[in-house]
Amino acid sequence: MSRRFVNELSDGEVIDQIFMASEKQLRTNRNGNLYLQVRLNDRTGSVTAMLWNANQKHYDGFDNGDFIHVKGTSQLYNGGMQVLVKQFDKTDESGIDEADFVTLSSDAVDKMVARLSELLRGMRNVHLRNLAECFLVDETFMQGFRSAPAGVKNHHAYQGGLLEHVLSLMEVCHRVAPCYPGLDADILLMGAFIHDAGKIRELTYSPDLGYSDAGQLLGHLVQGVTMLDEIIAETEKQVNEKFPADLANQLRHMIVSHHGQYEFGSPKLPMTLEAITLHFLDSLDAKIHSVSQLIEEDVNKDSPWTVYHPSIGRKIYKGSN
Repeated sequence: MSRRFVNELSDGEVIDQIFMASEKQLRTNRNGNLYLQVRLNDRTGSVTAMLWNANQKHYDGFDNGDFIHVKGTSQLYNGGMQVLVKQFDKTDESGIDEADFVTLSSDAVDKMVARLSELLRGMRNVHLRNLAECFLVDETFMQGFRSAPAGVKNHHAYQGGLLEHVLSLMEVCHRVAPCYPGLDADILLMGAFIHDAGKIRELTYSPDLGYSDAGQLLGHLVQGVTMLDEIIAETEKQVNEKFPADLANQLRHMIVSHHGQYEFGSPKLPMTLEAITLHFLDSLDAKIHSVSQLIEEDVNKDSPWTVYHPSIGRKIYKGSN
């Protein structure tokens, strides 16, 4: 039987295949009985699965990040798909096709890194170009930047998602900046590159997605500023020249303000033209990606409309074709 991916599952479908496990929890229902809840993942997305009448042995049978053989039935519930499981079994990785579980291929990642490098090395500001070069030649930073997700549950929540999001945002900034002469195109582009860099340390992403201890305690804004300061120090050492203090503060400000509002976690509101622009373009890219994913994963296969999504307070029109 050919593989059925998460975004292809329909109501009442028999499930008998392998997924990657994440977010497993042994929980208690309203009657006091235990059940096991886990996210089943492949390259197209994830779905919640539940094993009723579970126990500690079921919970201990596999770890987050393991590949598990799942037998059960898919079910449409509250506008979304879930899987009612009859049996979980940890499985050997030897016969698994990794391509079924990798959203971005290594070739795609290589091409994105090449384009990102091209954009950064094309900046006119010599200080920003030197700074970018120190980021690009830092093997530890770039390995993390290639691998990290942009989030755990929301937009670009898969390995390589951070790189994909940042490059997409940089392309938008590269096109938007010439439309507004008052914008400093190089500062905007550099801000787009570093705004989420702290997620490399905030998140864990091998094999499953989660938060590091430092991520829980500090978040990616604080860690992003720390990483920037480390690379600024290395840049000054390499070029034997002080990095402009005002320029450094503008970059720090773009990191700490890019969420845009205090209630969204920004300790400062955007207060420069470049920081304000970055906030809105970052939000645009994240929202377009999230809504596109809702359309792609929608379970209303025969309707031009998606199911109602409480998170955005509406259905989405998919078109009549």
